[in-house]
Amino acid sequence: MIQEHEPQATRRPTGGAESSRASRGWWDRNADEYQSEHGSFLGDDRFVWCPEGLDEAEARLLGPAESLRGADVLEVGAGAAQCSRWLLAQGARPVALDLSHRQLQHALRIGAGFPLVEADARALPFADGSFDLACSAFGAVPFVADPVRVFREVRRVLRPGGRWVFSVTHPFRWAFPDEPGPEGLGVSASYFDRIPYVEQDEDGRAVYVEHHRTIGDRVRDVVASGFRLADLVEPEWPAWNSQEWGGWSPLRGNLIPGTAIFVCERSGTGPLDGAT
Repeated sequence: MIQEHEPQATRRPTGGAESSRASRGWWDRNADEYQSEHGSFLGDDRFVWCPEGLDEAEARLLGPAESLRGADVLEVGAGAAQCSRWLLAQGARPVALDLSHRQLQHALRIGAGFPLVEADARALPFADGSFDLACSAFGAVPFVADPVRVFREVRRVLRPGGRWVFSVTHPFRWAFPDEPGPEGLGVSASYFDRIPYVEQDEDGRAVYVEHHRTIGDRVRDVVASGFRLADLVEPEWPAWNSQEWGGWSPLRGNLIPGTAIFVCERSGTGPLDGAT
């Protein structure tokens, strides 16, 4: 019987192509376990922004309920497309995009009724001005080396005035161990250390990559991509939520932020100068 080697965790530079390959492979391998472990919390047709449980039905970060009817919406890093399924029920016309073939198979298993697209968020396969809204609940953005490239692609496919809302691990959390208990409450690293977290195989190939950006970095990336930052939401831990999800827990959630949600609006009416 062949023994699989456990990936080695390290911090090292990694580029866009390597990060993309690692993310596709990791999600293809782990989609079944992820959906089994978190599917009941996410639901089949809920729009949950984060492990804190902030629900779009209440938060309305994409806009008022009536604005969703008839809107063309792109979900980036859709996974099993739970958010797109909720959008469809609101009368929107969603398109769910993900890098992982296996994640999209789960979307088919649950049932879609809208287009599913397997593609890299760094090169969106859509015409300019195809969508009114774009959203991403922990999809794509934390795993890319070049977020400005992704954001400019999202801006390109949005119509003037379009909204782009995405959630990521709160940058503050990178200074703490990713543990839900008391051991996760002490600072163990520099908040300003932007070297990516990488898990690699015995040959040094990245099999999982996550990239850290400070709050200031994220704001600058948003602005450099031709968006206006309309809001920055830091969800507080609700009393009803007793679950642990990785490093998220009631203990930590009541003391430090776990998620940052950026609400952005497309600036200007034409292409962004210098965009690629």
